[in-house]
Amino acid sequence: MGETIVFTSGKGGVGKTTTIANIGAGLSQLDKKVVMLDTDMGLRNLDVVMGLEDQINYNLLDLLENKCRLNQALIRDKRFPNLYMIPASLKVLPLEKYEKAFEILINHLKKEFDYCLIDCPAGIDQGFRFATSVADRAILLTTPHISAVKDASRVLQLLHGTRIPKIELIINEYDEKLVRKKYMLSKDDIKELFDIPILGTIPHDNKIFISQNRGIPVITMRSKATRYFMFLSEQMMTNLESEEKEFIYDIS
Repeated sequence: MGETIVFTSGKGGVGKTTTIANIGAGLSQLDKKVVMLDTDMGLRNLDVVMGLEDQINYNLLDLLENKCRLNQALIRDKRFPNLYMIPASLKVLPLEKYEKAFEILINHLKKEFDYCLIDCPAGIDQGFRFATSVADRAILLTTPHISAVKDASRVLQLLHGTRIPKIELIINEYDEKLVRKKYMLSKDDIKELFDIPILGTIPHDNKIFISQNRGIPVITMRSKATRYFMFLSEQMMTNLESEEKEFIYDIS
């Protein structure tokens, strides 16, 4: 039986979709069968980040409404072994009536895939409740900026109110130089505020922006961020209960 992991954030623009795309690609390179689901109805971006927008014929809403079969909605990324995606709908509809169908879909996917990675809409609206309702594990994304940390702390409160037993943190745009100069919150500062395990950090890397515009996960490029995303992919598989994992590259 596979594992369902929801990726959440307090605000948009912290790198959640880019992170799920690269971890999904990383897990597939580690011989895991992965499906990524975009639940950001109306504002889907996962297909763009992956460069798969031209391959969309059906979407998650079509699947939940029984307008297509699963194999019609699944998009296989031929660049990676065993990596698939189900895009979100461009329609914005109340999601409550689809919750049971979504649960049934996830339970079926967990029998076919090692990992179901859910790209949750930023914030705390109905999309958050919909995406987190089926998760076995949650990854909270933030940057070391005060506003992002504040918004993420609110999301963490809501995550603690769900049935999700394991919640971890990824810090994006982390810069050790700025931390040493006291221009940015440190990992220790953030861990003290959140009191949950930190899965790892992702450094600022201009190649991430280049990869986004090209629709190519940065994990396929020679870049600083590639090593971090591969490490995070490996850490996703360790399933440690509470130990914080340390991984600091020299990014000077």
